[in-house]
Amino acid sequence: MPEAPDLFVIRDFLEPKLVGRTVTSAAERKPLVLRNMTGEKFADDIAGRKLTKIDRKGKLLLVELGAERRLVISPMLTGGLRYCSPEDRMEASTILVFDLDDGHQLRYFDQKRMGQVYYLSPDQLGEIVRLENQGADVLDEPMDLDEFTAALKPFRGEIKGILTRGQAVSGIGNAYADEILFEAKLFPFRKKSKLGRTEMKHLHEAVYAVPRNAVSILEDRVGDAIHKKVRDFLKVHGKGGKPCPRCGSRISAIKANRRETNFCRTCQPGTMFD
Repeated sequence: MPEAPDLFVIRDFLEPKLVGRTVTSAAERKPLVLRNMTGEKFADDIAGRKLTKIDRKGKLLLVELGAERRLVISPMLTGGLRYCSPEDRMEASTILVFDLDDGHQLRYFDQKRMGQVYYLSPDQLGEIVRLENQGADVLDEPMDLDEFTAALKPFRGEIKGILTRGQAVSGIGNAYADEILFEAKLFPFRKKSKLGRTEMKHLHEAVYAVPRNAVSILEDRVGDAIHKKVRDFLKVHGKGGKPCPRCGSRISAIKANRRETNFCRTCQPGTMFD
């Protein structure tokens, strides 16, 4: 899943290439992902519209097409974007293709079709719950510790689930939640209500430090390959069975709720009943 650091770099790459360009044609190659809320035929309605702004909110990209239309892209687990030549091989997972007036294409691909691309009018944005029901962005100006603690206060349950929900702080997904909790030395399944002031302080620091450090790395390494996930630099996520970079113990991998959680049992001690 592209998370705030990934989408930050993707947006920065796409903005100078897309803003000012006109969509000459568009094609929906596979169903289920596009949510056309305009009541108009998608291909006919978007043709001739100019891309005027690209923004990001949490784990979503927002594309303005003049004053009348918006694209909201929620890649979820396997979605992504590719900016390329029409001559480049069309992947089987490609869902949407936008032809641009400079001869390039913007493609949205999604292997498992779990994401959503909304095509709508600006006054319909409030109907997208995932867009409206978000907390402050993790890459925006950080909240201070008291504000952060207050933002988490309404939520119960395991701290990893609260982070990935996005209502307290937006932009954190499965991968960076693992990295944040490793940096903070917190057991991912620790109940939020059990966190003391010192633990909350460590969590607060890691929530803002880890994604910002990731942006710096991704800016150096992604280049024009925005369709590829660069995750090899992460310390624990996706590293189940490998040595912990802090203590050398084996990194654990637990699968629950359709996602894998990676952590170090030595550096992040705890139990499911803690």
